[in-house]
Amino acid sequence: MKAHDGMYIGGEWRPASGQDMIAVVNPADEQVIGHVPAGTADDVDAAVRAARAAFPGWAATPPAERAARITALRDALASRTDEIAETVTAELGSPLPLSQTVHAGLPVLVAGSYAELAASYAFEEKLGNSTVLLEPVGVVGAITPWNYPLHQIVAKVAPALAAGCTVVLKPAEDTPLTAQLFAELTQEAGLPAGVFNLVTGIGAVAGQALAGHEDVDLVSFTGSTAVGRQIGATAGAAVKRVALELGGKSANVILPGADLAKAVNVGVANVMSNSGQTCSAWTRMLVDAERYEEAVSLAATAVAKYVPGERVGPLVNAKQQARVRGYIEKGIEEGARLVVGGPGAPKDLGYYVSPTVFADVTPGMTIAQEEIFGPVLSILRYEDVDDALRIANDTVYGLAGAVWGADDEEAVAFARRMDTGQVDINGGRFNPLAPFGGHKQSGVGRELGPHGLSEYLQTKSLQF
Repeated sequence: MKAHDGMYIGGEWRPASGQDMIAVVNPADEQVIGHVPAGTADDVDAAVRAARAAFPGWAATPPAERAARITALRDALASRTDEIAETVTAELGSPLPLSQTVHAGLPVLVAGSYAELAASYAFEEKLGNSTVLLEPVGVVGAITPWNYPLHQIVAKVAPALAAGCTVVLKPAEDTPLTAQLFAELTQEAGLPAGVFNLVTGIGAVAGQALAGHEDVDLVSFTGSTAVGRQIGATAGAAVKRVALELGGKSANVILPGADLAKAVNVGVANVMSNSGQTCSAWTRMLVDAERYEEAVSLAATAVAKYVPGERVGPLVNAKQQARVRGYIEKGIEEGARLVVGGPGAPKDLGYYVSPTVFADVTPGMTIAQEEIFGPVLSILRYEDVDDALRIANDTVYGLAGAVWGADDEEAVAFARRMDTGQVDINGGRFNPLAPFGGHKQSGVGRELGPHGLSEYLQTKSLQF
């Protein structure tokens, strides 16, 4: 692992404009593992100018050639999976097996999907006497979070490249080493200078400068709803496009007649994965009154397997640790039944939080409404299917969810009435081509697959 002391702009590592540095801390042992520069508005401006200069050439590059470069990027990612996994584990704290399979493995899959789409996508179509052209929107400002540092980078950069856009990336300040490694890989893949650019820094400075830059045509942001609102307002004032993937409070609905043991065990695994730091996690488990206590018992047994420091890593930083522990205390204060875990720190060192399960949670409680972003599961009781639907839809979010039924037909009928962007049916497998994004305050726009590619295209029609 190495930390660059400059910015990747115009195909080379350049000195930062300022002297300030950001310390990168391993959340498992609280040790500083590197420093990266804190970018300024001048650094952002230089990166945007490089992206703008590279845009005409990259936009004019035939889709097959763009696909070849993305394929080379996929191959570069695949060749460095061990290094990627070790880097993510060091700066995020995720257990190494998760870093290997998800944090390093998933980006290879996503990059490969966009290499195929770039080569096969219909960038023109005939409608009557018109030819409709789908053209790259321009320079993309990509602002990515720390919870899935490489996946979120690839999920923005790969479709932007496939569309013919150029990119300036501002990664989260907690996980910048993964972004620097990705910049090295774009160089290995032979991307032309300026097509991809990297500026590290804090959101209030570098992120704000990127979102508000007059020569950025689209801002793609993943993070909290609060910050998403600010970015949306900044972009709206400049009449530029945004794609916002924001918070979630997803429901895992277990219908009467479903396989309860499987639904509970998969649901617990979903919440505990990545230490609960997943925007689409099914953090609300809804169970019918008749089987409620059985579900609570099954969840308690399942959570016991998630030992901090082994199957569950720390939270990303001390601030996040305090935030999650505060939510656990709030759940107790509001009358939820603490089944497993609690606000106490399970280890003396590192930003760990005890995997926690609450029962007797009611829809109006804070832990049932707000995104906790930690290993905390709330189990809610419903009286009938209509009551379950009311509870499932009763949040400001609508990002993801799950439905378990006696058969797929029953589960799909319920899922069609859920106000959310993606629903897994009876344990449906992840699909890298399926659109991912939310309803309501979970954001606007979609990522992954052809719908994710379309976010980076604009439409022109020619009449004959």
